[in-house]
Amino acid sequence: MHTYLIELASLMAIFSFAIVSPGADLAMVMRQSILHGRRAAIVTSLGIGASLMVHVTYTILGLGLIISQSIYLFNVVKWCGVAYLVYIGVKALRAGATEIAPGSAAVIAGEKRQSAARAFGLGFMANALNPKAVFFFLSIFSTAVSAHTPMMVKFGYGLVMATCLILWFVGVSMFMTTPKMRAAFSRASKWIDRTSGVVFIALGIKLATQRAG
Repeated sequence: MHTYLIELASLMAIFSFAIVSPGADLAMVMRQSILHGRRAAIVTSLGIGASLMVHVTYTILGLGLIISQSIYLFNVVKWCGVAYLVYIGVKALRAGATEIAPGSAAVIAGEKRQSAARAFGLGFMANALNPKAVFFFLSIFSTAVSAHTPMMVKFGYGLVMATCLILWFVGVSMFMTTPKMRAAFSRASKWIDRTSGVVFIALGIKLATQRAG
């Protein structure tokens, strides 16, 4: 048990930096918070956490190594990710004005209230279509976790990591949807949409230039 706690502590020491670093996941949660409200942002956070477990699962089962060694599979994941990021970036650039009433969720002109399924899917796909996750989880599990550690214990590590990731983004969601923050962002909604659109497209371009290995 003591050995497993050391392994978990090592994993979390590395993972904590990845959690707070800027990227597509953080940009997605912030945009959801600002434009669709706390509920949508929290559900999106759950989608990101569920996607993380997918990465952990294939890493533990050895599929991550196969993907990391296959240029073809890597490129399939990469270009799907590029297309998705550019798509949501363009959609953000074309979004209408946002009206936020006190204590309510944001309403984007011309759009219906976002469903839980869509909010969850946005978070799940933003994380799932990130090929960098393949190398990240493969590298940290190979470095910090013994090959003799039982598979169920490894899955337990993954659940702890997914839970911490969800809690971090739920915290971001709560902060971004406080009355003062929502009032400030309401006044600058058009520029926020434009900025987030540029960020998503830039992330897509960055991903397009990334090579395997």
